[in-house]
Amino acid sequence: MTNNIHPIPLQSKRQQAVLDEQRLAEASDWIAKLDRNLTPAETEALQLWLAQSPEHRATLLEVAALWDKMDTLQRLADLFPQAEKNVRPQWQHWGLAASVALVASLLTLWWQPELLTPSATATSAIVSTQSSYQTRIGETNTIELPDQSKLVLNTNSFVVVKYSAKARIIELQRGEILIDVAHDTSRPLSVLAGGKIIQAVGTAFNVQVRDRQVELIVTDGKVRVETALTEMIADEHRLANRLPETALAISKGEKVDLDASGQQEEKVLKIDAVDIAASLSWRSGNLIFRGESLAEAVAEISRYTDIQFELADDAKLKDIHVAGMFKTGDVNGLLAVFKSNFNISHERLSRDRILLKFEG
Repeated sequence: MTNNIHPIPLQSKRQQAVLDEQRLAEASDWIAKLDRNLTPAETEALQLWLAQSPEHRATLLEVAALWDKMDTLQRLADLFPQAEKNVRPQWQHWGLAASVALVASLLTLWWQPELLTPSATATSAIVSTQSSYQTRIGETNTIELPDQSKLVLNTNSFVVVKYSAKARIIELQRGEILIDVAHDTSRPLSVLAGGKIIQAVGTAFNVQVRDRQVELIVTDGKVRVETALTEMIADEHRLANRLPETALAISKGEKVDLDASGQQEEKVLKIDAVDIAASLSWRSGNLIFRGESLAEAVAEISRYTDIQFELADDAKLKDIHVAGMFKTGDVNGLLAVFKSNFNISHERLSRDRILLKFEG
């Protein structure tokens, strides 16, 4: 009997999807580099990358058309003068094909809005790149995004970054980020965090997700904030629209604690340059305290190490306020300062637990 059931090569499909995503990310990176002019070493590297596969060239053209960067590719003839006669017609031909394909995809989605579900959107030509980044406890990382925005992840953070033709979306699922947003009036940049949409065009701000709140500090420019509806989070095309004028506005030198439950009043507060520097001192590997309670300081210090600190049941510990600068992750240095400056001793309960006690 003939068996008409054949196994589907799932592994090869997964591998192809990974290769497609990698090629798309590499092409987006090359477009960004071409936009600001290549170094001699980068020019040689691009030559090698294009020569590796015809799909590299096709993907580069698709990304350029999607980001309206076809004029950037016109410089390729100058980059490869020895093949100028042959290269220019090819690029023009591929550019036309990519543009036609892009328009066809957009028209299909326009006339069939039901296709704009999260699963369909993720595989459509609308989505240019999607990447995720994370840091371990005690680690920070700086990423230059495809539009040359700069994203800095603090300790134990996780983000998903989606860039499309109309929107730039960063979903902060855990931790803290500082972002310096590249100006792009055609595509707003939205940070999704704790049920809120934080949106900017060209500015810089810091976002930290806490248990029940999202702390937002604006260091440059202005942002708007609105409660994120479930359907907006699921559909990046909705996030291509600007938040309305009625949305909560936060400007340079201001901060706000955003309530994820929507039950508490969200007050925008002025914050001076010294307080901003203290709040963002983690960028240089330091923690600066300016009179926080011992409990608050210990909670912040614990974010940067696997060691968990516990306070003895002593009312005197509650009266201690901490001021000074500490290196993130330097537990021994911290304990030495506590001993010499605050008369606080410690007891190691286990490898990752330390009890703090007042010795006065």
